[in-house]
Amino acid sequence: MHETRGLHGNFGAYARDIYLGGPEGKPPVPADFAELERLAMAAMSPDAAGYVGAGAGAEDTTRANREAFDRRRLIPRMMRDVASRDLSTTVLGTAMPAPLLLAPIGAQSIVDPAGETASAHAAAAVGVPIIASSVAHFSLERIAAAGGPGAPRWFQLYWPTDTELAASFVARAEAAGYTAIVLTVDTFVHGWKPRDLERAWLPFLNGIGVANYFEDPVFRAGLARSPEEDPAAATDRFFAVQGNPSVTWESLAELREMTSLPVLVKGILHPDDAREAAARGVDGIIVSNHGGRQVDGAIASLDALEAIAAALYDEPLPLLLDSGVRGGADVLKALALGADAVCLGRPYVWGLCLGGEGGVEAVLRMVLAELDLTMALCGFDAIDGVGPEALVRGASAERLR
Repeated sequence: MHETRGLHGNFGAYARDIYLGGPEGKPPVPADFAELERLAMAAMSPDAAGYVGAGAGAEDTTRANREAFDRRRLIPRMMRDVASRDLSTTVLGTAMPAPLLLAPIGAQSIVDPAGETASAHAAAAVGVPIIASSVAHFSLERIAAAGGPGAPRWFQLYWPTDTELAASFVARAEAAGYTAIVLTVDTFVHGWKPRDLERAWLPFLNGIGVANYFEDPVFRAGLARSPEEDPAAATDRFFAVQGNPSVTWESLAELREMTSLPVLVKGILHPDDAREAAARGVDGIIVSNHGGRQVDGAIASLDALEAIAAALYDEPLPLLLDSGVRGGADVLKALALGADAVCLGRPYVWGLCLGGEGGVEAVLRMVLAELDLTMALCGFDAIDGVGPEALVRGASAERLR
């Protein structure tokens, strides 16, 4: 089991440690996330950069995610005792040192050979839960082993066309110590991504991101020859089963029969879908537009969160958010609008690209340090005290008069 640092720690002390370490002790990746992105994207192969950076269409939704955070401004409050701060929380039975998880991102080996195993090891060192992707380069079992037996982890499921395969994935996740199932519902077909299309390149066509399928006994039973003997046929079957446009709300009942683990639905943007999910008995919702990768022109995740939180006011259930998060201040804004926790996506992959496992850990520590310090500077000593009064829209302070 890996050492977990700072379960109730002073995350903001990371800034002090950087200063005290001097130029030689700086983190392995830039503290400025815009510079982190610039350097990482330049360091990736053109194929990897296209896949990691791609948004749908003209990438309007990707921009909208950032603009939604920029429109909200924090309102610092003074003269409150914030000498001791507690960022810890529990979501669906998973204890977290702070309301932060690693979002599920597949095919991470395209930026570092250790891929998801490096990310899992780094997350375990900080105590941050991971959500392992169905289309990871390494199997869910290897990712779990990399995190260690005590590391918090959830498993993200793309509902396949083969129900027996779905059941096999869920059973394997349970056996490997995953404590929640995250059903992604917005990727039953792949969005139109010109950056990918310009290069006509997908990791799955190159044997990357298919391990959970190729190593699964149900998947292998449907092949005439093993993936090792005939990878082309296995790849064809992967594409045949991986996405399922026929999934409906009724499919949740099938998933419920497969597992006693908490089930979250990821990819919800409309309040009516959130109400439907709640009525169907899901245990949590991840408000997400898939980082802008699916529908060009879609609503920003943060804008959707505000409406969904209001829609579920009388029947609350855990709400998480991803898409567009670029630092601790963004996490605080999401918490103020109703999120119970936030999933960090592309930034940790940029860290993985530039610094491997150490780069991921540094990114996580930076986000947590900024969250801790921003909470203090805004007058909060615990996350459960953060609410909409912490924000104002735009630069206007009219509501404060």
